[in-house]
Amino acid sequence: MKPNPFIIAIILNNNRREDTLSCLDSLKKNLYPNISIILLDNNSSDGSVETIAAAHPDVEIIPLKQNLGYAGNNNVGIGLAIEKKAEWVIVLNEDTILAPDCLNKLIEAGETDPRIGIVGPMVYHHDEPNVIQSAGGKLSRHWESLHLGQNEYDGGQYMQLHDVDWISGCALMVRRAVIEQVGKMDERYFCYWEETEWCIRAAKSEWRIVHVPQAKLWHKGVLRDYQPAPHVTYYSARNRLLTLSKHQAPLFVRLSVYGEILRTLTSWTVRPKWRMMRVHREALWQAVVDFVFRRWGQWSKTMHMNS
Repeated sequence: MKPNPFIIAIILNNNRREDTLSCLDSLKKNLYPNISIILLDNNSSDGSVETIAAAHPDVEIIPLKQNLGYAGNNNVGIGLAIEKKAEWVIVLNEDTILAPDCLNKLIEAGETDPRIGIVGPMVYHHDEPNVIQSAGGKLSRHWESLHLGQNEYDGGQYMQLHDVDWISGCALMVRRAVIEQVGKMDERYFCYWEETEWCIRAAKSEWRIVHVPQAKLWHKGVLRDYQPAPHVTYYSARNRLLTLSKHQAPLFVRLSVYGEILRTLTSWTVRPKWRMMRVHREALWQAVVDFVFRRWGQWSKTMHMNS
């Protein structure tokens, strides 16, 4: 095991000054000795850049020229991290809080096996600190992207390192060699499913994807009773279809997903109790149309962008 490999943390900020400051404070309290931080600012207007620069003068702040979504924006930082010879890159949401030993635990796990390419922590709900948000992810038989342990009280059911299909994008640490081999995130996704597809690509190249329960992190962004906005319906559907196509999912999987979408569209159209889902129905239909016509990136009819 190499002692203290060089980590670069990538944080994307978009008018989330206080959350970003708290995330940076938790990073600075981490016990890991060999880390640099790159903050990508997506044209914030809340004074984020000035405040963060004053509070954390050692953080490199990169203003983004255009909004390329979670995938494209973070790729800017990932590219810089590779140029700076990072051995591991951790992509963090700005609304995460890390335990003081989180990075140490992730590196300890990642360095136990040279075939471990991606690691991720135990993610808890910030407002319920002992309730799991994600213990890693799995793809179901029909390629549903599911969080293990979601909304379960942590009673020690996840004690050991375990291989998973994907790691939550709120805190995902990737070995440099993985990025060099499989590339960065696919920018066509814009947001949602990009971390899952990245992990699928890595696994196809025989890298292990490992969840590290001893590394702990709290995420504010998704509450237990979270109700997705229409843009989530759109990106989740379109990008799931893109993933099925890109990775040549078996025919029975694709037929099952097409049937699921058709049933959902029909239900949201004809059943009176789902009348309130009209805007989601329109988003889902647009997702299918855009997939068919290969329209990627940001949804041109994006609405209610705050989830």
